[in-house]
Amino acid sequence: MDKLEVNSTIENLVIIGSGPAGYTAAIYASRANLQPLLVTGFSSGGIPGGQLMTTTFVENYPGFPDGVMGPELMDLMKAQAIRWGTKLIESDVSSIDVKKRPFEIKTLEGEIKANSIIIATGASANRLGIKNEELFWSKGISACAICDGATPQFRDAELAVVGGGDSACEEAVYLTKYGSKVHLIVRSNKLKASAAMADRVLANSKITIHWNTSVTEAIGNDWLEKIRVDSHNSKNKEIEVKGLFYAIGHTPNTSFLDNQISIDEKGYIKCNPGRPETSLEGIFAAGDVADSEWRQGVTAAGSGCMAALAAERWLTEKDLSITIKREQPEPEKSESLTEEEEETNEETFDFNSQWQKGSYALRKLYHESSKPILVIFSSPSCGPCHVLKPQLKRVINELNGEVQGIEIDIDKDQDIAKQAGINGTPTVQLFKDKLLKREWKGVKQRSEFKDAIKTLIK
Repeated sequence: MDKLEVNSTIENLVIIGSGPAGYTAAIYASRANLQPLLVTGFSSGGIPGGQLMTTTFVENYPGFPDGVMGPELMDLMKAQAIRWGTKLIESDVSSIDVKKRPFEIKTLEGEIKANSIIIATGASANRLGIKNEELFWSKGISACAICDGATPQFRDAELAVVGGGDSACEEAVYLTKYGSKVHLIVRSNKLKASAAMADRVLANSKITIHWNTSVTEAIGNDWLEKIRVDSHNSKNKEIEVKGLFYAIGHTPNTSFLDNQISIDEKGYIKCNPGRPETSLEGIFAAGDVADSEWRQGVTAAGSGCMAALAAERWLTEKDLSITIKREQPEPEKSESLTEEEEETNEETFDFNSQWQKGSYALRKLYHESSKPILVIFSSPSCGPCHVLKPQLKRVINELNGEVQGIEIDIDKDQDIAKQAGINGTPTVQLFKDKLLKREWKGVKQRSEFKDAIKTLIK
């Protein structure tokens, strides 16, 4: 859904956010025949799917004894919500007006009216604010090791992670796959991570822990070369690293509320313990946006369940819900939302295909195609890549094959990624007649890609 007819309908329930809390709320509300509308979020406060989209293996979510990749888990939740009738809008909410009934929700695509709202917008990764942070952001400094760790510049280099919780420990262990050594910078004298995660760090010979230490400055030329740290034992010590990854907590995504709902001193939405109701009747909260203590995928999902049940009960009591009637009691089985493309080779290459994968396809089209070529550089565990690829495919489809898309896995095609100067994923490059016309880093709106491509189509 790209455009909304302003004020065209009044939704029973609008869910803002698409992490475990948002999708679980959608599943429960859909099964209650409320046909909720879920605004996934797009770039504000993170990406669709929430923080699990930037996680590798989730090993503590019930039902997956061998673990499950974070993006895969979110795909399964999304598919389940859609199967039962949830409507999705891939957009950001810019504001809500709670003084009006029904509530008015402004998105980038238009305005929505809703009788009830569940806020499940999660939280965003914090930054340190050290000297030269902006200068080296995406040039050695990142808030997502899972997204950027496989980039060529980090391979066989010394890297650093800041933090002492589960996320920091997971990222430190993950980075040992690529870096020669990982420095874990811990502000206190102990790890806050779970015992199992802490044990993995302590047992890994490639990880060195720096206790009671804080980073003060990033140093380098075109790329990060070292960090300056202070500790109890020394000041202004320098550690040579080519990558610095933050895992230092999060800030709840509540700025769009404009203080219309009660929040605490840390910015989390205030709810009574164990309850999803906010300070405003008809508005509920779920997940990390209202949880400053636990912040787990399973607790977020549980709170999404409670919020949906509470919203259903409230709508019924106020005689506001309009339930749908299903043609079939049991919806059709869900289909996989993502399919892993096979690497294109000499036998499978198709000069007219709209989307192919790998270095062979890139070389052939780069040298022989007269059409614009859109190349996405991704890595297997990159959640934002997972979000962006279907958007790019949709753009290509909407342009009726006037542009061709290629995916390059930087893990498999390291030389190409290095030659292209890739320092993070997702990175998208647009070529025409062997010339680089545009480059984007991170997730962007479809319209931005589409407009740039249109200028190259003759």
